Amino acid sequence: MSKIEEDHSGEPAEEFGELLRYTALGYAGGLVVGFVLDALGLSRSGLGQWLVRTLAGEGESVCEGIFALRRRLASRAGSLAQAYGWGKVLGLVAPWVVDACSRAAGVAINATQGFYVPFFYAMSDQIGAGIAGFVFLRRRTPTLALALREWLRNPVMLAGLGVVLFVPGALLAVRLLGFSPSNQVLTALETIAANLCWVPPLVGRTCERRLR
Repeated sequence: MSKIEEDHSGEPAEEFGELLRYTALGYAGGLVVGFVLDALGLSRSGLGQWLVRTLAGEGESVCEGIFALRRRLASRAGSLAQAYGWGKVLGLVAPWVVDACSRAAGVAINATQGFYVPFFYAMSDQIGAGIAGFVFLRRRTPTLALALREWLRNPVMLAGLGVVLFVPGALLAVRLLGFSPSNQVLTALETIAANLCWVPPLVGRTCERRLR
């Protein structure tokens, strides 16, 4: 990985390792809320699905935004991990709009044609992270072409691109095979399975440790 930021001791700071820990919090939150809603008889609640998918697919984004803000307030130098965190926060609202518009248009969210809804809950923040990563690299390079080359050579950005391209096809395949999130726990599990946002930070942490 190119240009891993260093902390004050001169050692590469394991910022992506810190980001990686946040994903499990979102998974746990989505499952707990799903169990509670099912127990309350709200298994098919649209509002409940919104909350479950938000927690299971994007719960870590809030924590990552706090991480980026904390690093900024601590006057740490800007890093790719911080840009990644800000990008995930910026991608937080997009699936809410997609979900609301789809329901208003009469799309059967839990049927095959609604496969793209969990995709956006799981991956819109990852798309935002990829865009923010490119902006970060562009500010550090003299030309657009060089920034694009650096982005395509960066293992974290490539891992993010890979999961964004893989997840929609996998979700569609599972829905075509007959799966439907008929309750809130299944909604959480589907979103968790699609939320591969832990892969890029894992790649980043591995690169950070190799540099150490």
